[in-house]
Amino acid sequence: MTKHGFTLFLFLSAVAIATFRDEQEFCEIESEFDKSHFYSNVKHCGEIPLALSHKLLDALPLDEVDGNCIRTVKRCVFSESQPSPLKEPLTLAAVSQDVLRNILDLNESVIQNEEFVRCVSGGKLFPGSVPLAHRYGGHQFGYWAGQLGDGRAHFLGEYTNRKGERWELQLKGSGKTPYSRSGDGRAVIRSSVREFLCSEAMHFLGVPTSRALSLVVSEETVWRDPFYNGSVIKERGAVVLRLAKSWFRIGSLEILTRTGELDVLRTLLDFVIKEHFKSIATNDPDKYVVFFSRVVNETAHLIAHWMSVGFAHGVCNTDNFSLLSITFDYGPFGFMESYDPNLVPNTSDDEGRYSIGAQANVGLFNLQKLLEALKPLLTSDQLSQSQQILREYPQIYHQRFHELFKAKLGFLGNEEKDSYVIAFLLKLMEDTGADFTMTFRQLSEVTLSQLQKGSFAPSLWALSDLSSHKHFRDWVQLYLQRLSRLISDSDAARQHRMQGVNPRYVLRNWMAESAIRKAEKNDFSEVALLQKTLMEPFMEQEEAERAGYASKPPSWAQQLRVSCSS
Repeated sequence: MTKHGFTLFLFLSAVAIATFRDEQEFCEIESEFDKSHFYSNVKHCGEIPLALSHKLLDALPLDEVDGNCIRTVKRCVFSESQPSPLKEPLTLAAVSQDVLRNILDLNESVIQNEEFVRCVSGGKLFPGSVPLAHRYGGHQFGYWAGQLGDGRAHFLGEYTNRKGERWELQLKGSGKTPYSRSGDGRAVIRSSVREFLCSEAMHFLGVPTSRALSLVVSEETVWRDPFYNGSVIKERGAVVLRLAKSWFRIGSLEILTRTGELDVLRTLLDFVIKEHFKSIATNDPDKYVVFFSRVVNETAHLIAHWMSVGFAHGVCNTDNFSLLSITFDYGPFGFMESYDPNLVPNTSDDEGRYSIGAQANVGLFNLQKLLEALKPLLTSDQLSQSQQILREYPQIYHQRFHELFKAKLGFLGNEEKDSYVIAFLLKLMEDTGADFTMTFRQLSEVTLSQLQKGSFAPSLWALSDLSSHKHFRDWVQLYLQRLSRLISDSDAARQHRMQGVNPRYVLRNWMAESAIRKAEKNDFSEVALLQKTLMEPFMEQEEAERAGYASKPPSWAQQLRVSCSS
């Protein structure tokens, strides 16, 4: 289309908006333009041996209105929505070889193919792909936000690998959908680097999470106001191809209950149970109660696991909480440095609702909203059972938290005072501002003799900080007494055990920021170094040590701010 032709199209579109009888009629006209534009640019990646299927299309209702026109969507779970290809030239900035080989069954040589870069950035489709955008709602910062949905993501389809695992592929940053509201559907390098690295980092820490295959960056201009203060800056577009066993979330069910679409709610819930909770009999009259019990249990376990590695999600809205209890939708997250239960990683969170210490309570709030969404499908007896299940959530969480932190301290078995020893240590860490990750890691590296003496080398900087507390010696004596009762244990065995659960490296914000600053100048070397480091977070690595990834954070790190735009 010529420049003048495109200007004419915009003018006619403006007239159409003013004169069409209803929203659907305009969307139908606009979708014809979308389709012709899309199909002239996007074809199937026939050379890439990755065929996708689409169970969702057969099982769940689809939006009757076609195209990417932004609108209120009704009586469906998905809308068809075509990605908008990033402007070339494109750069494949990072690839997860683990995802490539062990999830998608692809040979490493495939990344040399230009078609691969187009496929993972929205420029072409894998065979069998029918791009969709998911409709959901959610409670954001405690308030019902109405329709939300995939505003910058496109679900491509499912892949079942040679191990029989089913994975759903999704592009993030791939353009507008019916759910984009005022957004442009794009992601920028800043947020995409963080998404790619943290998805993979959490996996190798052993935390249930979505995965990331690739990061593609473009020269396409994207305008952002990072801190919502009117300071708009020019950034570059990027797309992450991410994977999960499912992208359904609490908000997927909430929107259907809120709009009274109970038949669609039942259809979706039955599908989720059949596909992802296979141990629940589909003909069990109490299957929704059993489903709720599983989600309560696994959500409690997930948040306890977040706490054990010092991870703060940053935006624990119901639309960001998975029905499969995995971590996804990485935005203004943060790994705790100085131990502080009031850490708020998201500068957009003015009230501190999603501080790291509040995550367990927020999980309870979100599960209450899930139960409200299920309520129309439950009998009075089933509702009563579910309410009792929800009341057990704090106990489930605390038990899992206790188990994880006992392991971090090298304890075996159970003793009555274990919780006190854990709480005592955390209080010392809070008072002294001791580094969360490295305090536990250095406890796993120090000998008990060194700990008894209380004199630490400069390399044990976190323990040195902790030892400044006047009650440090009291805690050490409790700790040593507890370990001494493990009759057949050895110091070496304890260290080995503890080093397997206490990482030396996590994705601290300053590390991600350093990689981002270089990536914005087309230097992806630190993205690669972090990716390599975070694949083996429990092992000391020479390059990572030289980069300072286990050292005291630099002074400039204290000034970093991360918002919802991140």
